[in-house]
Amino acid sequence: MPRTTDGDGTPVPQRLLAAATRLFAEQGYDRTSVQEIVEAAGVTKGALYHYFGSKDDLLHEVYARVLRVQQERLDAFANADEPIEKRLRGAAADVVVTTIENLDDAMIFFRSMHHLSPEKNKQVRAERRRYHERFRALIEEGQRTGVFSTATPADLVVDYHFGSVHHLSTWYRPDGPMGAQEVADHLADLLLRALRP
Repeated sequence: MPRTTDGDGTPVPQRLLAAATRLFAEQGYDRTSVQEIVEAAGVTKGALYHYFGSKDDLLHEVYARVLRVQQERLDAFANADEPIEKRLRGAAADVVVTTIENLDDAMIFFRSMHHLSPEKNKQVRAERRRYHERFRALIEEGQRTGVFSTATPADLVVDYHFGSVHHLSTWYRPDGPMGAQEVADHLADLLLRALRP
């Protein structure tokens, strides 16, 4: 039976994900071997296959763990007892911050999504669609109640915002001139200005 933790108590699945994330970011998914991942994590191939069925499963989990956090946070914003403008702004800024906080994961995913099996690819698309639909519902709520303009279809507004979010991994640098929250505030403000009646 594989050990579940290392000397400092880090569970093996987290060690494997951390090693895979670092190696996929540095070398690319297709140029990283399972052997390199297990050596970097300090475990055996048996341990990897105990927790993940394949390298494909690791790639999927790199993205899924971020999306799970983002979905939970979006649901909290959407369900809050706040005006729609405040809920949408909070959700729009939060997805920027959580993407920047997980920039390697985002970069790996958008660079390597095509390596996923058709089944995993379909699953990821469904998870992303669920997130985007929940975000779009906030925009539609504001449009329906007259808080937001209906001049631009909600689908296009969603694509506009998430195009910016998905592009972060190509230009954002933690040591750059703007911090994560500052970028998030600018992008959220741009979104709300686009929706002003």
